[in-house]
Amino acid sequence: MTLAFPNPSRSFDEVRNAVCFIGYDGMFQIRFFIEAEALAKSGVALGGNGRSAETACLSAFDALRTSIQDVAGKVYAHNRRDSYTLTAADFR
Repeated sequence: MTLAFPNPSRSFDEVRNAVCFIGYDGMFQIRFFIEAEALAKSGVALGGNGRSAETACLSAFDALRTSIQDVAGKVYAHNRRDSYTLTAADFR
């Protein structure tokens, strides 16, 4: 099976300072986190305008969803686990 992202849900994890999203490989659920720092280095503005970190990160994730999911798929293909944390280094 291949990794798919049929559920567009995402959430902000304050403890990890990351956005969490879920992928599926058949019946297996794979949890991904993308660090706020990786979103900040994407060029999408996170700060300012009185927005909370959560709102800014979720908006940046939404703007970059396709490329984030592409990277998640590549990372998953190299080493299949049930949880991953994507960092800025994964997007180079």
